[in-house]
Formats: sequence, structure tokens, C-alpha cells
Amino acid sequence: MRAVLIESEGADARLVEDADESLLTGPLELDVLFSSYNYKDAMAIAGSGIARRFPLIPGIDLVGRVTGSQDEQYSAGDLVILNGDGIGESLHGGFATRAKVRPDALVRLPADLSPERAAAIGTAGFTAMLSVLRLEDGGVEPGSGDVLVTGASGGAGSVSVALLAARGHRVVASTGRGEENSEYLRELGAADVINRRELSEEPGRPLQSQRWVGAIDAVGSTTLTNILAQTAWGGTVAAYGLAQGPDLPSTVLPFILRGVTLAGVNSVEAPPAMRERAWDALARELDPDLLDVMTTSIGLSETIDYAQRILDGEVRGRTVVDVTQ
Repeated sequence: MRAVLIESEGADARLVEDADESLLTGPLELDVLFSSYNYKDAMAIAGSGIARRFPLIPGIDLVGRVTGSQDEQYSAGDLVILNGDGIGESLHGGFATRAKVRPDALVRLPADLSPERAAAIGTAGFTAMLSVLRLEDGGVEPGSGDVLVTGASGGAGSVSVALLAARGHRVVASTGRGEENSEYLRELGAADVINRRELSEEPGRPLQSQRWVGAIDAVGSTTLTNILAQTAWGGTVAAYGLAQGPDLPSTVLPFILRGVTLAGVNSVEAPPAMRERAWDALARELDPDLLDVMTTSIGLSETIDYAQRILDGEVRGRTVVDVTQ
């Protein structure tokens, strides 16, 4: 088994060509075909508090082929997707050629998706679709006004822009690198691109001019506070990230005077029915050509050095990890 291994707290991650497969536990045995690179994976490799056990194989996503099963739902040869569910944090994850997992959060690979594209979608794309569904379940309809996406050049942000635009929403993308990413975001479907500083400075008034019928936020803190203050009556904001911070220096006024809904999105613990719904929608709706535009591929041997690039904000879109390379 070839794997990236973090052996103890504070230790550097290293690539092990002959890792001990007895490390793995779980009723489903898999050959990992692809993983993907997420911010959490970079934090785990950098020793930033994501790893909850040692030793640990990082990688919060995997796409694999079942090689052995103690669960009657799955048989050898089945192609499956696993996002979250503790892998890469408290359970061994996808940065390896083999895995043993529990079946509870598995989703069968949709027929219209290749394993590599499913890995490109990964947790980020899954989170994006959960966020889009929260908006539309909350009554945000295409054509009703501008929908904001923060962290738009990141993995979940990029997929959010593409999904919303494909559904007919007018998308405004917020990014810290407008000159570098504006053309890329417009190619994904953004109608307008704004600088994140418009939202990330000190909180403004509790109620501000109504700009957004809905928003998908990766940032939290002051940014989310200003988004809520600028959301139109009856709007919904889906929040999945805390890049700026976990605090929310807000008031209840957007909620009780404008009927705004703040909807949390947790991809790690999403129940099976929600996972199936999101992945079915992703397979139908996400343009594979746009997915390819936003995707970079690297080998397992590149993952350790790649972590700092992720943490420094140098990587946009999605990154697939080919565990055989």
C-alpha cells in the first residue's frame, strides 16, 4: 500500500511506498482510484489541528472500487464515492492506494460520471450542491435577483458559481484576486465579480441596502455579517466555511425585520438521502467541460509540497490526486 502518512502530532507528513495495510479498519475494502485535495487536507499535512488521531492517512475524499465487503449493499467491483464521514481527520483517508471504510456515507458512482471527475467534484463540489439546494429549498428562485458567492475562486466557490449559473441565477462572485480570476469566474458563469474587501472590512449597519436574494458563503465573520445585512427580504444565506473566522458580529435584525434565513451546510455528516440527492443533481447538472476547466491533477507524490500552495491561496478550483502517481 502506498500512502501519505502523518505519524504523530507535529511530525512531518511523508510518502510511504510500503505502508502497513493493517493500519486500516472497516467492513468495506477498496482500491482507491482517485482522491482530491481540499483545504482541510492541506491543514492536516501542515499540522494545523485537523488530524484527530495518529498515525493518520489524510484525504477527506476518495473514489474507489470495492474489493471486499462485509455489507450486503455492496459487492466487489462496485464503484463508490466517499466524502467526509471523518476520513482524513479521525479515520484513515484517501491519500493512499487502499482504504477500508464503513458503508454509511458511501454513494454509488453515478453512471454519467467518471471516477476522475467524481474526485474533481469531491467534498467541495458536494458542499456546493448542498448549498445550492439549501437556497432553492429556501425559496431563492432563478431570475429573482443577484446571488452572491464568496470565496468564489476556491473549490466549492467555483462549483457553486457554475451550478447557480446553470440553474439560471445571476451570480456575483466575490474574490480576493479579481484581476487574476475575473475571466476564469466569468467563464464559469459569473455575471459580475467584486473584490472581497467590499464585504470583509468592519461590519456596517445591521441593515444595509438590499443587494442579494441569496448567498453562498465560505468566509464567516465580518463578511457573513455584512452579507446578512445586505440580503433582501425573505432571502436565504447558506454558510459552509469560516475562512475569515468563526465569529459572527451581527444582530438579529436581518432575521426578524427582513425574514432572512441563515442555513448551515455540513457535508461531513450529511445523511444518506441528502448525499444521494446532491450527487444525482451533480451528475445531471455540472457541465463536465467547466469541471475540467477548474480542475488540476497531481500525483500522490506531490501532495506534501502542494499543501503550502493551498494554504497560501495560490490554487484555484479543484485538484484531483491520482494515487498511482
